[in-house]
Amino acid sequence: MTWNRHTTHVQDGDLILLVGQRHKHFIITLKAGMEFHTHRGILKHDDLIGLPWGTQVFSHKDAPFYVFSPSLADVLREIPRNTQILYPKDIGFILLTTGIGPASRVIEAGSGSGAMTTALAHSVGTQGQIFSYDNREKMSKLAQKNLRRLGLDERVEFKVRDIEEGFDEKDVDALFLDVRTPHDYIPQVRAALKPGGYFASLVPTFNQVEDLLLALNQSQFAFIEVCEILLRHYKAQSSRLRPTDRMVAHTGFLIFARRVEKGTRSKSSEEESRK
Repeated sequence: MTWNRHTTHVQDGDLILLVGQRHKHFIITLKAGMEFHTHRGILKHDDLIGLPWGTQVFSHKDAPFYVFSPSLADVLREIPRNTQILYPKDIGFILLTTGIGPASRVIEAGSGSGAMTTALAHSVGTQGQIFSYDNREKMSKLAQKNLRRLGLDERVEFKVRDIEEGFDEKDVDALFLDVRTPHDYIPQVRAALKPGGYFASLVPTFNQVEDLLLALNQSQFAFIEVCEILLRHYKAQSSRLRPTDRMVAHTGFLIFARRVEKGTRSKSSEEESRK
């Protein structure tokens, strides 16, 4: 299977996105000789192989579908899961705020189903490395399976362990905690981050935010920010443009901070400040 994002035509073995009526999405892997069955009809894989991306095709019931290469957001929305995953709106903001990109070294605690792991591995490229911790072997195996499906597993080292024991890595560029009590692990976070490195976490309640802010302030983190991302879609019709009936509102509070090192003031500066 290939998540083929840089070609112009569909190939055998590609991961593809089929978009039908009412924007119903299906993500499948093309295999010569196979068929895709849906309540709107059957599509033969052989009829799709070789088509330009974005081509409209029809099932044997004449139902229309478009064939696309799935985006990262498409993949994350359809990822097999046992737990709630982070939303693309939150993931994108985390990646931009922490500066995670090609060749970054990043620790993630709370592998879950591998949605955030997928986004991290996609972002760091072939030169980067993700270290993903989870104390639940079942969840770690699911995340590994999801990364293998996308061909991103070589960028990730999975570890089944309680992070209370600390992290093996040092001087990483960024560290993301997706655990129930992130405030309990801030000393371990500081030990793993490089000076000036980025910390990020997502928690759903005010009490968790308060506990985390206290822990960050006690462990020499600064430039602390708390925010949430609300996403509202609009009906894309020129004659009746208005908000859709539903929106993706509160999914969690995002907390960001940077590891800092305390400086030493000169005696002259101290004397000047007393005047």
